Amino acid sequence: MIKSMTGFASVTLEDDRAAVAVTIRSLNHRYLDLQLRIPQSLGAIESDVRALAARRVARGRLEVSLSLQVRQSPGVEVEFNVEFGRALDAALDQARARGLVAGALTPGDLLRLPQALTIRERQSEADQAAALAIAGRAREAIERALVALDAMRSREGDDLRADLEGRRASVADLVERIAAAADEGRGAVERRLAERVRELRADLQADEVAVAQEIVRLAARSDISEEVARFRAHVRHWATLADSAEPCGRKLDFLLQEMNREVNTMGSKADGLAVSALIIAAKAELEKMREQVQNVE
Repeated sequence: MIKSMTGFASVTLEDDRAAVAVTIRSLNHRYLDLQLRIPQSLGAIESDVRALAARRVARGRLEVSLSLQVRQSPGVEVEFNVEFGRALDAALDQARARGLVAGALTPGDLLRLPQALTIRERQSEADQAAALAIAGRAREAIERALVALDAMRSREGDDLRADLEGRRASVADLVERIAAAADEGRGAVERRLAERVRELRADLQADEVAVAQEIVRLAARSDISEEVARFRAHVRHWATLADSAEPCGRKLDFLLQEMNREVNTMGSKADGLAVSALIIAAKAELEKMREQVQNVE
């Protein structure tokens, strides 16, 4: 299956408890690279988010940003550190006795001393239920955003597939033309060699069997039928990968390397005036395919 690695999705869910907004952006990457920005109060759902993302996305850099606006403020508890207060009172008595300070502590003084007071949210059963409900809404928003992202990546993948299929057909046609031109070139080489042997026959005592074998060997070295057969197999394999349900970007990239290797070998072996131009055209088309495949999941 051909899907794009790039995409964007945004989902906002609101109720009387909170508003949850999720934004997901995906970019090209060799592997799955998940970057999360989640409020500390929702840190418990991070493992769930990673599991949801891994089920939807096989490859790419995924930037997930979640913002939370709570509409019901939780209650708070304020606790005085008794031991610290006693120690502070004793220290102040000593300071007063020496005339270093005067007067009594005020509430403002205590607020400026972080060790004196502990302020925390009050976790009643209702607050805990609300927190669980908000976490559930956050997971739902992320899952909806991932579904929307997957749909966008699939639509872009359809465009990528159409472009790649056109180029695949083009390069396959070029290779068939290379094969035909190489056959013509090999035949021309054999005819030139045979004609040259006939011209020299009057002056040299040549072993005709040995000459014929040498002509066959020269022709065999320029034979690209094996490379053409492998290239055709690669073209068929490409269609199989593109039609499968699994992500295929990395496999297509490897297959293009093999296709390019076959074309290079054809260029080094084949003879004929038309072969060089066709080889250049085929390699240019394969390079364009390679660039496009870098966008495929």
